[in-house]
Amino acid sequence: MYNVGSYLAARLTQIGLKHHFVVAGDFNLVLLDQLLTNGGLEQVYCCNELNCGYAAEGYARARGAAAAVVTFSVGGLSAINAIAGAYAENLPVIMISGAPNSNDRATDHLLHHTLATHDNSYQLEMAKRVTCAAVSITSAADAPHLIDFALRAALREKKPAYIEIACNIAGAPCASPGPISAIIAEEPSDAASLEASVAATVEFLQDKQKPVLLIGSKLRAAGAEREAIELAEALGCAVTTMAAAKSFFPENHPQFAGIYWGDISSPGAREIVDWADAILCIGAIFNDYSTLGWTAMPSGPHVLTAEEGRIHFGGHDFGGVHLREFLSQLAREAPKKDATMVQFPRLRSEHAPAVAAAPDAKLTRLEVVRQIQSLLTADATVIAETGDSWFNGVSLKLPGGARFEIEMQWGSIGWSVPATFGYAVGAPERRVIAMIGDGSFQLTAQEVSQMIRRKLPVIIFLINNRGYTIEVEIHDGPYNDIKNWDYAGLINVFNAEDGRGLGVRVATAGELTEAIKAALANREGPTLIECGIERDDCSADLITFGRRVAAANARPPRN
Repeated sequence: MYNVGSYLAARLTQIGLKHHFVVAGDFNLVLLDQLLTNGGLEQVYCCNELNCGYAAEGYARARGAAAAVVTFSVGGLSAINAIAGAYAENLPVIMISGAPNSNDRATDHLLHHTLATHDNSYQLEMAKRVTCAAVSITSAADAPHLIDFALRAALREKKPAYIEIACNIAGAPCASPGPISAIIAEEPSDAASLEASVAATVEFLQDKQKPVLLIGSKLRAAGAEREAIELAEALGCAVTTMAAAKSFFPENHPQFAGIYWGDISSPGAREIVDWADAILCIGAIFNDYSTLGWTAMPSGPHVLTAEEGRIHFGGHDFGGVHLREFLSQLAREAPKKDATMVQFPRLRSEHAPAVAAAPDAKLTRLEVVRQIQSLLTADATVIAETGDSWFNGVSLKLPGGARFEIEMQWGSIGWSVPATFGYAVGAPERRVIAMIGDGSFQLTAQEVSQMIRRKLPVIIFLINNRGYTIEVEIHDGPYNDIKNWDYAGLINVFNAEDGRGLGVRVATAGELTEAIKAALANREGPTLIECGIERDDCSADLITFGRRVAAANARPPRN
């Protein structure tokens, strides 16, 4: 026998989830009880609903999908920011909200946790703007169909979905689940469109001598990372990635030519893209951040854009085509075009390798990055917060198998702490390293306590330069100054009587080396290493980025 809650739990396990993130509230308590009855689905508790949504988003990066369960209105509206981020970042996070008793619909009852109006459909209407499917369940008989509809949409579109369940319906009996293939089965590409798009692309490439691939973050959502490698090797050309797609193409691959980001690209990457006579943009997202204020946006007849469901370039626009099928078939038919790989070594001017600082030398940003580099192994994942951590993280050289996570489209500061928590829950076999600034940390710091609760050996490098450095470089003012915290000491607060987290404050290169050793030895909880550096010790790339974004923001109104 199934009820609505146990049906939902069964479906979540069938789509591959082993955990769901939760903040309890009176409208979701019966639902949480029913979810607990499924032994294959563990509840993971969070400090607040915003962090719950961020944690689920991080989990989806590790496992492909995630679920966050919150209460109505006071919880749901708090979580919506994180769900909007998942929408922007193309991650299928299922937001599940308890809701008022179905008998209170269309009555004169005013309910707590609401806007004190008689219409309580507002959360559903808000959720529709940040999800690909939003359903409200007030009938147990309709629950299986509506749950399946929402899950199917999320998995196919790689976007969040919203499921609202009335509190008196969660335990009501319903039908048992049908075959999971109805949810996870994928429709193939339109065969004629696939053939036509590949043929037109081959013709497009025939008279080109210097093609280059530019990989964007939508590649992962399309499930096409392996096929991108196939195409690259078939063409033999140079491959660059956008910052938000770092690690989506192996950085130890012989054709990897670095991060393309306009004036702050990796050595040689901008030059090889500028030199190319054909740019194949695969899963790219061009916004003001990724293009440095629209100064690095490939355009013109030599640019081909391929994304999930659409291939378009000069005079052609094909729909109904799965990106991975397009890339795979193109790899079988594309001509060899390796001129950019011949030219790239000539263009690249290697940076001098970072030299280790003396143990007693005052800590600098470059020394922090150098020592983080030594931690990177095939099973490492680096999660970089919005700010200078973006640029410091992008500069790391990743070994094969290492992953890099960034939230460049949504760019909500504070994202990285709970996202790191969720990622570590979803991928316990990986070494998870977070890079975050002090300002961002203050927004969501309490989720470190949940890392301690679950004994996750995350390593957090917290750069304490006493302010919002990225905002300083875009537009400075007194609002960029923050109250300093004892960040390392905060771990003792979270540990309380039973935690095994470790907080260490470092001010020299030698102290950082010892702190990293202690972090590697601490397998019973997270380690936060508070790295004190000068306020103006930031990357040159951040300065350039800030100048470009400020210029884009300052454009005067058109007449």
